[in-house]
Amino acid sequence: MNGTQYASVDLTRFQRMALLVGAAALVVCALGAASSPAQFFQSYLFAFLFWAGIALGCFALVMLHNLVGGGWGVAVRRLIESGTKTLPLVALLILPLLAGMRHLYIWARPEAVAADELLQHKSPYLNVPFFVGRTVFYFAVWIVIAWLLNKWTSNGVAEGRARALSGPGILLFGLTVTFASIDWVMSLEPHWFSTIYGIVFMVGQVLATLAFLIAALMLLARSRPVGDPLRPQSLHDLGNLMLAFVMLWAYVAFSQYLIIWSGNLPEELPWYVKRLRGGWGWFAGALIGFHFILPFLLLLSRQNKRRLGALAAIAGGMIVMRLVDLYWIVTPAFHGRQLHFHWMDLAAPIGVGGIWLAGFAWNLKKQPVPAAAGGAH
Repeated sequence: MNGTQYASVDLTRFQRMALLVGAAALVVCALGAASSPAQFFQSYLFAFLFWAGIALGCFALVMLHNLVGGGWGVAVRRLIESGTKTLPLVALLILPLLAGMRHLYIWARPEAVAADELLQHKSPYLNVPFFVGRTVFYFAVWIVIAWLLNKWTSNGVAEGRARALSGPGILLFGLTVTFASIDWVMSLEPHWFSTIYGIVFMVGQVLATLAFLIAALMLLARSRPVGDPLRPQSLHDLGNLMLAFVMLWAYVAFSQYLIIWSGNLPEELPWYVKRLRGGWGWFAGALIGFHFILPFLLLLSRQNKRRLGALAAIAGGMIVMRLVDLYWIVTPAFHGRQLHFHWMDLAAPIGVGGIWLAGFAWNLKKQPVPAAAGGAH
């Protein structure tokens, strides 16, 4: 790598704007919390899950590229490294959720546990101190591994260490993200469970991250040439990778549905019944159509995968549908079968996203980029 830097002026302006917009949106949400604290924490959880998922997806992709290599990683290497460096910021962003656990999790309310035999049975695992301790552990694992990988990959002599750490790192990532998704999301409805819930979350995170990276490349390409990383073949590789994760997401999501629906067990079915009735069925239909069928068909086209504009448009749609997916997963846990939308459900993702994007841009400004080797996109 050479010492060439990203266009610092453009990124600085973007960083300031993102921070300003994000802080303003969070202030508005804080004012809303005064009248509706439960809604604030529900909306904040939805927002946090999306942006934390982007950071964790960057973490997974760094390790994947260390292990398998490939031209797809050349174009986004510094972007994903910058994403992993936001993990300490993500750890700070979860603090409001830890403060508002009683508003989110029924098992965090002693009176609810006392009246529910199943919650009493699960209380050795689902209790506030252990929940906080596990969350601290997850972030400690992610931050330490990401720090070591970034340190070693910046030193050509130590790149072998980064590759050696990435194998067990991916295993630890899989375990910790699985338990984190169970803790943060599945325990919203502690009477329900799914054995592949963590896999569904991991695949969704990586898919959303790929879409985010392609969108970021589009913005950077408009501000300055980035040379070799944006050759058509690099874009084609990224498009193929996104296509693979679109299909994998559809496979694991449908597998979860099929296993639960065919099992016809009363403790499992209500989760889907909530999300297929009362207006939520439209969300499920949109996910089938626009999170799988449409991007699948568009990404089959070689031409779409070799043109940055077309690929970025598909990626933008995937980002929107990831938000829809998380909203469909999280919100019915609080509002049952009745379709619900609150203005904080829009403001919170903008607020958390503004803060996260400011941190991402701050890290990106300090990253060197690959030397241009020619080739237009």
